[in-house]
Amino acid sequence: MNKIFEFALSQRILMVLLAGVLCLAGSIAFMRLNIEAYPDPVPPMVNVITQAPGLSSEEIERYITVPIESVTAGLQNLRLIRTTSVFGLSDVKLQFTYDVTYEVALQRVLNQLSLLSGLPNGAQPQISPLSPIGEIFRYRLVGPPDYSVTDLNTLQNWVLQRRFRSIPGVVDAIGWGGKSKAYEVTVDFNKLLAYGLTMPQLMSALQNSNQNVGGNTVSLGAQSGVIRGVGLISSLDDLADTFVANVGGTAVRVRDIATVTIGHKTRLGIAGQNNDDDIVQGIVLMRRGEQSRPTIERVLAEVQRINNGGILPPGVRIERIYDRKELIDITTHTVLHSASFGIALIFIVQWLFLGNFRSAVIVALTIPFALAFAVTLMVVRGESANLLSVGAVDFGLIVDAAVIMTENIFRLLSERSHEKETHGIKEDAATDLRGRIHTVLTASNQVGTAIIFSCLIIVTSFLPLFTMQGVEGHIFSPMAKTYAYALSGGLLCAFFVTPALAVFLLRGHLSERETFIVRGIRAVYEPMLARAVAHRGITMVCAVLLLAVSLLAGRSLGLEFLPKLEEGNLWIRATLNPTISLEEGNQYANRIRRVIASYPEV
Repeated sequence: MNKIFEFALSQRILMVLLAGVLCLAGSIAFMRLNIEAYPDPVPPMVNVITQAPGLSSEEIERYITVPIESVTAGLQNLRLIRTTSVFGLSDVKLQFTYDVTYEVALQRVLNQLSLLSGLPNGAQPQISPLSPIGEIFRYRLVGPPDYSVTDLNTLQNWVLQRRFRSIPGVVDAIGWGGKSKAYEVTVDFNKLLAYGLTMPQLMSALQNSNQNVGGNTVSLGAQSGVIRGVGLISSLDDLADTFVANVGGTAVRVRDIATVTIGHKTRLGIAGQNNDDDIVQGIVLMRRGEQSRPTIERVLAEVQRINNGGILPPGVRIERIYDRKELIDITTHTVLHSASFGIALIFIVQWLFLGNFRSAVIVALTIPFALAFAVTLMVVRGESANLLSVGAVDFGLIVDAAVIMTENIFRLLSERSHEKETHGIKEDAATDLRGRIHTVLTASNQVGTAIIFSCLIIVTSFLPLFTMQGVEGHIFSPMAKTYAYALSGGLLCAFFVTPALAVFLLRGHLSERETFIVRGIRAVYEPMLARAVAHRGITMVCAVLLLAVSLLAGRSLGLEFLPKLEEGNLWIRATLNPTISLEEGNQYANRIRRVIASYPEV
């Protein structure tokens, strides 16, 4: 231990410079640190979605949900299967244990689904990209007055969705609201019967005509050309001129037996915002396991390129509704506020109790050093921070070693200063420096071992957090790691930086005296201590009663799964009759939105 302090004091300038460099590196690392609001506690879960329009919930359960359950039931590390079968939709949730990653679980599910065949109506199971913390950006597509929600939805599905999906870290971009453009063929059954045709013939003709056919090659001199039959339908006229059948030597086309118009698919939902009852919005989903901050920055950069790069038609733009950056900024502000307040509080308390400004500065500098050390390690190891892991760090534990070291150094230096004054000793600068270094070395050696054991006891108290499994392990493990990093940084600062700073700052006349706060506390404490020792039995009874009252009060103490983070948003969900129509339900939603908007706080 003596060698450590001798090295720190002999290289005291280097120690102070390295501490400054580490604080600067920690500030840079903090700008690059990925900060989440909360850790993702959800175990690996794969959500299999299968759509089969027209099938009842009983048919969905029998022909789709049960086969998917059967083919995936034997998967390794599968913990739970939850299914929902409703009209036209099967939802199968496969929850795995923490022994596998989400990527491994997803691949196992895909391998099993490839063995599934024979689902009705050509239904194909798909993996849902949704996750509990997946939504990072929600936007609205706005256009000129002559742009309908159908036009905006077309841009969302064919332009924006593809561009957002190409962003690293984004798994999907889901559109919501608007109308999906569709070509509608309204059949005149009288004309259909007059030509002796049937609906299957018409449907088969439309399907067969809407495709390109590849042929052979033909040599044209020195060149070779490819023969292709282009038959894709690209307009209403192409659809109306589609050949259906030859009846009595007359070519019957679609326009002869039906009317072709542009319409839209059956709507499954309507989105609204503020005073607009029908809008087109999109939701960008982050891939599970990705970091929020760099992903949202790439999304925002892409939004700026889309709005300013002429990608959308003139007058059409993306307007932000919500992005994760707001929550990240709130979390970052909370962390910085806690750190600043902790530094100020430690400084004030140390100054008030020890009565020396410079010693308070030495102790307070331990916090930025320890936090910089922890943040740098987290960035190097590729770890993310969150409100629990950083905001819950106890600054008192971090500066405990520095407080003990500084107070003992200050005490011995005060005694040395008092001894010099008493004996009238005069020293030159060099002799005074050697004397201060020797005193600081002596004081450091006196408390070095005690500080080591104190830190080991603190670290041991956090060992249960490292052994936690499941949901609690995913929540509290990052906090335990951050504590370990910060405590290590505080210990390094106490052993290497604090003695060096003491040599530079604790010079001149020093005197150890009781401040008015210490005198006030002593005036109250000493009489109470004397009475407690004199009446030991009553003191023990009071202690037991206080413990019992505390245990009883603890039973009524409120509990929260996660700490409160006020984002300024409310999530309101209204449950209506399951058989209500979309139009009627939309009217209720619009009325609810207007009632909420009537409050001035909204």
